[in-house]
Amino acid sequence: MSSNSSSLYPSTYHPQPNALAGELSALLGPTKVLSGVGERLNYRYDAILIGQTPLAVVLPETTEDVVTAVRLARRAGIPVVGRGAASGLSGGAVPLQESVVISFTRMTQLNIFPLQQQAVAQPGVITLAVSEAAKPYGLVYPPDPASLRTSTIGGNLGENAGGPMCFKYGVSGDYVHALEVVDADGDIHQLERGAYDLAGLLIGSEGTLGLITQATLRLVTPPKYTRTLMIHFAEVGQAAEAVSQAIAAGAVPSKLEFMDKICIGAVEDYLALGLPREAEALLLVDTDGDDLETVEAELALVEQACKAYGAVVRRAANDLEAAALWQARRSISPALGRIRPKRMNEDIVVPRSRLPEVVREIRALSEATGFNVAQFGHIGDGNLHPNILFDPRHESEAAVHDLAHQIALVALRCGGVLSGEHGIGAMKRDFMLDALDRSNLEALWQIKRALDPALSLNPGKILPEW
Repeated sequence: MSSNSSSLYPSTYHPQPNALAGELSALLGPTKVLSGVGERLNYRYDAILIGQTPLAVVLPETTEDVVTAVRLARRAGIPVVGRGAASGLSGGAVPLQESVVISFTRMTQLNIFPLQQQAVAQPGVITLAVSEAAKPYGLVYPPDPASLRTSTIGGNLGENAGGPMCFKYGVSGDYVHALEVVDADGDIHQLERGAYDLAGLLIGSEGTLGLITQATLRLVTPPKYTRTLMIHFAEVGQAAEAVSQAIAAGAVPSKLEFMDKICIGAVEDYLALGLPREAEALLLVDTDGDDLETVEAELALVEQACKAYGAVVRRAANDLEAAALWQARRSISPALGRIRPKRMNEDIVVPRSRLPEVVREIRALSEATGFNVAQFGHIGDGNLHPNILFDPRHESEAAVHDLAHQIALVALRCGGVLSGEHGIGAMKRDFMLDALDRSNLEALWQIKRALDPALSLNPGKILPEW
């Protein structure tokens, strides 16, 4: 592929500053379009990366609004970037060139159908809101990314987000019955899961193949019983060894989360929850089910495996204490922000059998480079989030990116992949050259060109150019 992206877009239409915004306003109404420079500046970033200021920002309220915006942008030869709550960590929603940003934060319609155990949600619905709306009917939506109080359903599906419950209950894509999608031409499609699973293809595609405007989601009945453990270790690799042994013994915890010493200290400084500062690694574990005897037996398997590696095990006495422990896990990200002003949040997945090796190699890279690298994540399915903490006033961002590349190579060398739930986006696009050979990359490009011939949907993401 050519690296000259300017040739990808037609040159027949060259809007003056905000001319495109003016035309969008005329079609959609001025309240649905942001054209001021100050307003547009707010839409050039996600949670980790800053990009180019968009030409216009559209705030659709209906699928028809999205269709109008996409068709006008296509006629103008201007790319379109979909955006949810901007909580992404890979630069996936960042415009890399003059674009129309379509921000879905006003598309928040949500309906619960208890008899079908389904929810129908527009893409701007906050993730937690689905479970809150389903709760009166005795139902729940299991995907629970750490950002569930701010992230949106559309963003979750774009990244195929998981969360602490993903090991037992699966990720966002496992709960999708059907999608409504607007394609690169501005046409609407109703996609169901089945042969040639086009809905599945859209999930995790980061808005590069189509814009999700509605999702029909599966709901489930929550388990009757839950038990919680906090387990801490004297060495980081021991935690990974214990996890592998517990799962090999037959345990399938509903949550199995890992925090290293940096995370423990950061959360304790932030919230003073009584976490063991002396520990090198900490596991938080939930087992659940409708049969209490089975739940207890599964908890015992985890406890035995951990004690075999010298761990100290503490059981939550009640739901209140369990909630406090899980507050520690969900507070890692803001807590780490108190250590350094910036961080690069990596997101790798490796086979569980290689976890001990991987966490130790990452610790060694941290020591060798002098960067603080905090490790945490959904260790039950091998999904780790090494966070490189840095201060751009004193530390080179190029060196940070190089370390992120080294961490990615550790994952690939150990049979893993580049991302579990944060996506490839712009941050790890070049790493795809290490992950896939040329024939596989070309196959992905063929899919992209088939669904988006003008390469107008979220350009510069996922697929590297050569």
